[in-house]
Amino acid sequence: MESGGKRINWPVMVFAIVLLMVGGSCSVRVTFRGSSVPDNVRTASVQFFENRAMNINPLLSQTFTEGMKDRITRESRLVIRDDMGDVDFSGEITGYDIRPMAIQANAVSAETRLTVTVRVRYRNFKDPQTNWESTFSAHQDFPSERSIHSIEEELVRDIVDQLTENIFNRAFSDW
Repeated sequence: MESGGKRINWPVMVFAIVLLMVGGSCSVRVTFRGSSVPDNVRTASVQFFENRAMNINPLLSQTFTEGMKDRITRESRLVIRDDMGDVDFSGEITGYDIRPMAIQANAVSAETRLTVTVRVRYRNFKDPQTNWESTFSAHQDFPSERSIHSIEEELVRDIVDQLTENIFNRAFSDW
């Protein structure tokens, strides 16, 4: 059959229709950020991440926990619940380390590195086979002549942003 002087390729047309029908029945939604949350998952919960590191930043537990909640609400359609959600994030902060880096000839450090390590347990109550437990770590370097106390808040904010992005991607991206 021809349409407007052009011949219709029926096998390609049938394949396209079948592809649309099959693709329309998938149960995964993809966001613009590359995350995929199954349709049957509608809520998430984030438990308080206690700071069990040897060095303690008194605000880190709250900052990290709220950062994880913000990441989920900002980058998915999931609703955060105070009780248990369809998926749940729990764990603890296991490391808060400050180490000298880039030692110079005079044995003085030119840079210092702040590293935060978090152990995370992800539970998907809708699909328990996707549960996992993993450790995540992120760091920020800063000039050694600067006091950690003068830039700690900014460093922690950047590190929490890195950590929550990595955790979110592990939970909701198939990459």
